[in-house]
Amino acid sequence: MKKGILLVVVLVSVLFSSCEKDDICDANTITTPRLVLSFYDINNPSILKNVNQLKVVGEGMTEGIVFSPTAIGDSKYVTNASTISLPLKVDQDVSTYTLIFNSGNSNPALVFTDKIQINYSRINSFVSRACGFKTNFSLRPINPITHTAVPSTSGKWIQYISVEKTTIDNENETHLKLFF
Repeated sequence: MKKGILLVVVLVSVLFSSCEKDDICDANTITTPRLVLSFYDINNPSILKNVNQLKVVGEGMTEGIVFSPTAIGDSKYVTNASTISLPLKVDQDVSTYTLIFNSGNSNPALVFTDKIQINYSRINSFVSRACGFKTNFSLRPINPITHTAVPSTSGKWIQYISVEKTTIDNENETHLKLFF
């Protein structure tokens, strides 16, 4: 009888000692941050300004960044916001985006396209076994942003870009201010 109880206690101990904590990454864990861009009025630089029908397309992508997941069709790629967040590539030191102002307008003369290239270095750090690694970014000290109009013969709708934060380690602050 004592051997039977001892055997049960040993088996239960072995079973519970082999249990591991679940590897679930907490939703509140800070992971790889996105680049935060805020748009401002060029005539009144302290005032945030919504961009009309803004569509952002990453280099090599055929569709835009999804801003409105519940929207249907092409409208899910368009926003009228004054602040947007864009992911940077974690396997390269450069990300290029095309920003289309008045996207979808039936008059092509009212649609303006600018391309911005963000140059940075990457800093990888281990978060946890459940979350893996995250990448923080540091904008290059020389030429962190290259800004061109598309086509180059047209004027830029973004008049000026100001680098506000060179270290991108969270999404709680504006990294770039774009004036138009």
